[in-house]
Amino acid sequence: MGGSQYELLTLFADGGAMMYPLVLCSLIALGVIIAKAWTLWLAHKSAKRLLADVEEAARAGRIDEAIQIASDTPGPTAAILLAGLKRIRLGTVNEAELPRAVSTTGAIELGFLERGLVILATVANVAPLMGFLGTVAGMIIAFAAIEAANTVDPALVAGGIKVALLTTATGLAIAIPVNIGYNYFVTRIDSLILDMEQGTQQILNLAWDMEKEGKLIIVRKEIKRRELSGVGSASAPLVKDPE
Repeated sequence: MGGSQYELLTLFADGGAMMYPLVLCSLIALGVIIAKAWTLWLAHKSAKRLLADVEEAARAGRIDEAIQIASDTPGPTAAILLAGLKRIRLGTVNEAELPRAVSTTGAIELGFLERGLVILATVANVAPLMGFLGTVAGMIIAFAAIEAANTVDPALVAGGIKVALLTTATGLAIAIPVNIGYNYFVTRIDSLILDMEQGTQQILNLAWDMEKEGKLIIVRKEIKRRELSGVGSASAPLVKDPE
């Protein structure tokens, strides 16, 4: 165990100055991956059961119970259901208010789900570039040693080549798992978006069904007759023909 730690420290020291930002990138990416994995697992854990429980309680007329279920459940689907149920509970809602509230809540929750993905994408793209930069620096060191010694000696260039290989390998070793994690999280978010769309459709269907049953009043904007009839006597005064 101690020998392997010593070897890692030796490799880190032999990699040169570029190893420090590479290790920093790996630590940042690891923290984001752990946080996103926990957040997405928690958000997707009970979405299906939540949809069923909320619909059952709401259609039975237990709106307060449905609100409590959604409030006690974490995740974007629960937030969408909660935003819609709170407006349905009032008994009267404007026609555009419910879809707008649900859509706004969904956009906010989606932004929260996508938080941190930019960091992973940046690390996945920058880490190999840092490794290649270390490769260039190592080759410069190797050629500088050849120039100073005025001879081609394998021992002189070995150090520079080792730096080049270590930084390239480290950059790729960081970028590959980070890229895999990024793609996995994108897939999980896509499945959560489907859950959010199901929640949106469920709350809208519930509102329309409650309106048909007389349990909810949806206020629709009425178009004035004056706007439908066009130009009337009030908007265009009549001109009397000269006799």
